[in-house]
Amino acid sequence: MCGIWALFGSDECLSVQCLSAMKIAHRGPDAFRFENVNGFTNCCFGFHRLAVVDQLYGMQPIRVKKFPYLWLCYNGEIYNFKQLQKQFGFEYQTLVDGEVILHLYNRGGIEQTASMLDGVFAFILLDTANRKVFLARDTYGVRPLFKVLTDDGFLGVCSEAKGLINLKHSTSLCSKVEPFLPGHYEVLDLKPSGKVVSVELVKFHSCKDEPLHVACDTVEALPSGFDLETVKGNIRILFENAVRKRLMAHRRIGCLLSGGLDSSLVAAVLLKLMKEININYPLQTFAIGMENSPDLLAARKVAAHIGSEHHEVILNTEEGIQAIEEVIFSLETYDITTIRASIGMYLVSKYIRKKTDSVVIFSGEGSDELTQGYIYFHKAPSPEEAAEESERLLKELYLFDVLRADRTTAAHGLELRVPFLDHRFTSYYLSLPAELRIPKNGIEKYLLRLSFEDSNLLPKEILWRPKEAFSDGIASVKKSWFSILQDYIDQQVDDVLLEKAAEKYPFNPPKTKESYYYRQIFEKHYSGRSSWLPHYWMPKWVKATDPSARTLKHYKSATQE
Repeated sequence: MCGIWALFGSDECLSVQCLSAMKIAHRGPDAFRFENVNGFTNCCFGFHRLAVVDQLYGMQPIRVKKFPYLWLCYNGEIYNFKQLQKQFGFEYQTLVDGEVILHLYNRGGIEQTASMLDGVFAFILLDTANRKVFLARDTYGVRPLFKVLTDDGFLGVCSEAKGLINLKHSTSLCSKVEPFLPGHYEVLDLKPSGKVVSVELVKFHSCKDEPLHVACDTVEALPSGFDLETVKGNIRILFENAVRKRLMAHRRIGCLLSGGLDSSLVAAVLLKLMKEININYPLQTFAIGMENSPDLLAARKVAAHIGSEHHEVILNTEEGIQAIEEVIFSLETYDITTIRASIGMYLVSKYIRKKTDSVVIFSGEGSDELTQGYIYFHKAPSPEEAAEESERLLKELYLFDVLRADRTTAAHGLELRVPFLDHRFTSYYLSLPAELRIPKNGIEKYLLRLSFEDSNLLPKEILWRPKEAFSDGIASVKKSWFSILQDYIDQQVDDVLLEKAAEKYPFNPPKTKESYYYRQIFEKHYSGRSSWLPHYWMPKWVKATDPSARTLKHYKSATQE
């Protein structure tokens, strides 16, 4: 996890613009570098470093003797950099995994570079010899990237939007700061003046397509066919491989553990693999919730079963409510369910940073979207429509769960790892027949659960525990976290304000006091930028007025049995 920032063609003094780069200092608490580009006095890079690999040569922009005309600023982890070195005979000058980007680009250009990277990444690559700038972002947008490009060719790029919104320029930047699309790269021409012109924006990978880098994966060809035993075996092999490749770190590894299926599977497989490769410290797992909340109790059970060093963070209502504004500022969104779920994750990340030495944090994001884990999937009209919805959710992860997971951990200088979003694992799962992936016997994620049933990784009651939204599981069964928030917000927002909400906020107008309250805070920090959220996250196929699973009929009947 790092913070990257770059400007091309700035009209303003760079030492003034540099102040904007400090807005993302939280992403890299270990070191900061600001560097001008030789021959282009109005172009520069800014980099905040969280040192996870190569303590000595890991600063950026990365430049190597072999390619003095290339400048690279990247945020992410490239898990197959050693395999690519072996396959193509690359001679690395550092231990930094991202150095492979320079070698791939020199060998085959930007298309091959982006397609061959197995990992999570957002990068800015400058080629001064050919006067090109390249931007790229991984398939699911696990690593964030924002850009602003003005009509006169001034380009700003940053890990978070907050590093761009106060840039100085002769023309307005207000409405033009936007997220860079996941799974895409952009080619821009660099003029002698330092200004740029966009040439093309290309989609290099779609979540359903098997990635090109499979050719040099450590797991070779899998057994083919869709009989259940073959499929279950392949799911176990690929998921274990997804966790194994993410063990690449020189800092301590920890794991978020809500006690739900996803985080529990990650923690169990992670601990098993850490033992296999003789990592000589215990795995720290972290849970947050109110006293005796479902998540705390379930996480305790999992930690005891797998033998982790378990930490519990007790959430009190006042602390959660007080965190709302700083959470919205970190997130850069006003989406209701994202904010609810982020409060717990933000506070547990704060605890990890202050009280422990774990820095690389594993988590279970992406599973609900991939394996049809949301309760509303029970209402899907057909397996085919469920499959389409799953793909839509994966494409929008960068606006919701992946955004939450990145910002809440990065706010406290932690690096997130999400094995469920491994390219090969996801493309295999999406290649399975639609009927295999739907909920069965009233249980969501049925295939995933079934695949690990005989592994003894988890207690049976955890493996088959029904879906509980993170923002709900941290509270008690009697009163949901969203109800607690709504009770507080009811006192903060006047009825008259809500009645006039559509006039004040015509785009995505707030329909409830809670959404109005969040929107007010968002507009305070990011006025006029409501388009960053195209629509609110809401369940499909049900007449829902609230995104919480606890408002759905299926949840109520399951908890009342």
